[in-house]
Amino acid sequence: MNIINKIEKEQMKSDTLDFSVGDTVKVHNRVVEGGKERIQMFQGIVLAIGGSGINQAFTVRKISYGTGVERVYSFHSPRIAKVEVVAKGKVRRAKLHYLRDRVGKKAIQVKNVD
Repeated sequence: MNIINKIEKEQMKSDTLDFSVGDTVKVHNRVVEGGKERIQMFQGIVLAIGGSGINQAFTVRKISYGTGVERVYSFHSPRIAKVEVVAKGKVRRAKLHYLRDRVGKKAIQVKNVD
């Protein structure tokens, strides 16, 4: 068990991402196409944060052309270049799965903290 913990600590990122559920974030994701690498952005609301240690992940949801799109990212993935917080949100839930049932502007509406 001690060997597994050592390997996990080597794989973990040292800089921690500072955001919480309800925040609107921009995730800069590295995409490799052929021999080229580019950065692709995905902006949306953080629905959930789960797991612990190397397995910690967060779910981001956005509305694209009237359809909800969700992506799950690992905190310690080498594919994530950076995460920017666009707006801080104030929510009273740990998971915002109820936003999946909403349509239109209500689906992305979360109270903003100034």
